[in-house]
Amino acid sequence: MRPGRPAADIGCDHGKLAVWLALRGISPRVIAVDSRPLPLAKARALAAQTGCADVVACRLGDGLAALAPGEAQEIIIAGLSGETIIALLDACAWVRSPDMHLVLVPASRHERLRRWLCTAGFAIDDETPVAEKGRVYTVLSVSYTGVPTSPGPLFYLLGQLPASPDKAAAASYIAARLRNLKKQAAAPLPEAERAAHLQLVKEVEACLQSLQ
Repeated sequence: MRPGRPAADIGCDHGKLAVWLALRGISPRVIAVDSRPLPLAKARALAAQTGCADVVACRLGDGLAALAPGEAQEIIIAGLSGETIIALLDACAWVRSPDMHLVLVPASRHERLRRWLCTAGFAIDDETPVAEKGRVYTVLSVSYTGVPTSPGPLFYLLGQLPASPDKAAAASYIAARLRNLKKQAAAPLPEAERAAHLQLVKEVEACLQSLQ
């Protein structure tokens, strides 16, 4: 998050993040968007209870379609699948601007999201690994450059995490990806695809070893 800029929390659920941003003065205005009336009502009630209803605007709507272009410069999308995040961003032309900053926390399909971001001209500037309550996930800081890139399978799988200063959390994330890769390697694959898959396993093992 870049402080002092209007923000939008897409898929805000009960509005805790939007209220947190408002109470700490990180954003002068936060638009909390959800497609479900009940969670949005709870978000609205929380904003009122915490005295920040003048800063947090709660809207019922379908993702970024609930916003006008330029209304928010910090876009947060957390807890949705990578495929859903792709669909939301792909349908919104105005997010493709160097002035926009995205904070993305995919619940699944991390690899697919990273690949799409790169090919669509977005840059993953940083990633923060988080290990909490037995779950491991990543927070992506994303900007738009307009220049498509193809950094390759290892980056799509692990992103910036091999260089993370939080080695313990990054190692937990990479270990989880490695377990999935090894399960996939046990399935029947065409010879060329299998060779590429096993090479990726070796590269991920090397990344994990460097963090331990």
